[in-house]
Amino acid sequence: MNILVLIKQVPDTEATIKPGAEQKSIAEAGVKFVINPYDEYALEEALRLKEAQGGGKIKVVTVGPERAKQALRSAAELGVDEVLLLKTDTASLDGLAIAQVLSESVAKESFDLILMGKEAIDDGNMQVGPMLAELLDIPCLNVITKLTLSGRQVTAEREGDSGVEVLETSLPAVVTCQKGLNEPRYPSIRGKMAAMKMVIAEQTVTVSGDRAVVTGLQVPSARSGGKIVGEGAAAVPELIKLLHDEAKVI
Repeated sequence: MNILVLIKQVPDTEATIKPGAEQKSIAEAGVKFVINPYDEYALEEALRLKEAQGGGKIKVVTVGPERAKQALRSAAELGVDEVLLLKTDTASLDGLAIAQVLSESVAKESFDLILMGKEAIDDGNMQVGPMLAELLDIPCLNVITKLTLSGRQVTAEREGDSGVEVLETSLPAVVTCQKGLNEPRYPSIRGKMAAMKMVIAEQTVTVSGDRAVVTGLQVPSARSGGKIVGEGAAAVPELIKLLHDEAKVI
C-alpha cells in the first residue's frame, strides 16, 4: 500500500508568539517550529498500517518555506520512506489555494490512501482535507478517531453530535485524523541516524488565488482583574446582574 501523509510545520504550542515588524505575520526569531500535532496522528497511523500489512511505502509531503525541511526531517526520524517539500515563500491562509497546490503534486503520485491532520493549529481552518478530496474526486472521511482497512475497503469512526458515527468507503480516499486515533511514537536513535542521511526532495511551487489575506496582527488587550461578588447561593443574583449589565453576555 502506498500512503501519502500531508503535514504542516507550525509554531510550537508553547512558543511565545508576537507580531512581526510589518504587523501581518509573526516574528519568527526565537520561535520553535514543529510538526502540526494533528498531523502526528496521521503519521503514526500510516506507520501502523504499514507495519500491520508487512510492507508498503509512506511518503510525507509538506507545503512551506525552506525551514519546513525540519518538519520533514522529524517525520523521517519515525521511519517514513520518502519526503517532499513543495517549496514556497508565500504564506497562505486560503485552504483552497493550498489544496490546489497539493492536488497538482498528489495527482502525479501513485497512492492508495492520503492521511493528514483534521486541521492545523496555527489557522484552524479545517478546509484542506475535504477540498483536496474534492479536487482529486475521491472520498473524504473527516475527523476520524478509528480507522480499519480490509482490502480496498475502509471503515472509520468519528464522534458526532449524537454519538459515534461509522463511515465506510473504498480506496483511494482522504482521511483527516483527530486526537484519540492513536498515540504517536517517539523516534528511535536508529531512526534519527537514518533521517540525517535522507535526501529531502524539493519542488518549487506557486500558491496563487488567495481569497483570504491577513490585514493585520495585534496582541490581545490585557485582561482586567476579576471581581468577587460574594459566596454561595446568595451571590447568584448579583452575579446575574453583573453579567447582564456590565459584561452584557446574558
